[in-house]
Amino acid sequence: MGVLVVGSVAFDSVKTPFGEARDILGGAATYFSLAASFFTEVSLVGVVGSDFTDEHVQVLSGKGIDLRGLERVPGKTFRWAGEYSYDLNNRTTLDTQLNVFATFKPRVIPEYQALEYVFLGNIDPALQRDVLRQIKRPKLVGLDTMNYWIEGHLPSLHETLKRVDLLIINDSETRQLTQEHNLLKAARRVQQLGPKTLVIKRGEYGVLLYHAGHWFSAPAFPLEEVFDPTGAGDTFAGGLMGYLAAADSQTPADLKKAIVFGSVLASFTVEEFGVQRLARLTYPEITERYRQFKALTHFEDIPT
Repeated sequence: MGVLVVGSVAFDSVKTPFGEARDILGGAATYFSLAASFFTEVSLVGVVGSDFTDEHVQVLSGKGIDLRGLERVPGKTFRWAGEYSYDLNNRTTLDTQLNVFATFKPRVIPEYQALEYVFLGNIDPALQRDVLRQIKRPKLVGLDTMNYWIEGHLPSLHETLKRVDLLIINDSETRQLTQEHNLLKAARRVQQLGPKTLVIKRGEYGVLLYHAGHWFSAPAFPLEEVFDPTGAGDTFAGGLMGYLAAADSQTPADLKKAIVFGSVLASFTVEEFGVQRLARLTYPEITERYRQFKALTHFEDIPT
């Protein structure tokens, strides 16, 4: 089973206490696609400008990502610049230039319309619904959103969430969306909005999964060196959705595996700036870290 992702392809300029990189390949759909490509076929719908070179295309197509849905139009590609604090938990946006992304109207080409696994990246909820109207019979619809849409487009977001199976947001956005401080109560409120499964990202503290009335918690993989957290959440989503599409299953057991694979992929992303680490990552490296992750979180039952 392949997966369709709709979202941003961008150029990022990032500064952290450990270095700086300018005009590097980024964007939510980019990170998602590279991560998901380790598990399944990926079809990308997005838009770039005339400054998006064949070299940038090769980073994606070299991983087998289907780019027939990536429009190239006159103008500049979406650009973002940000700076992180010393602990890497706080980020300041220095510049945002939407450029061609400002008028982006996702068009799902006929070859993509039968795909059953769909991930809607962080775009206007109205555009997310437009995408779903172009999909024939989706089996699993995942969605990402952010505080901007929660604050300014809440009724539209609520309408979109009615058609979503799996929601991936961070803990502060979960509280903001539901007006509940307690995450357990907030998760139940989210399910009332539509999504059967809620995945709450908690940064360096890991991730929480709420599904069918049950919780699953996974820590972040401990690393000695973290250079750039940009795209970690999108990488996580790509690993999660990619695994579920490959397994063609949404059982609690497979959801847990998907959470761990997403966390493993994200742990590689933050080791270098941009998509550099993802671009040269190998599947054996992923499976080895998965085993390390399992050993890290395993403990024995109480003896009888």
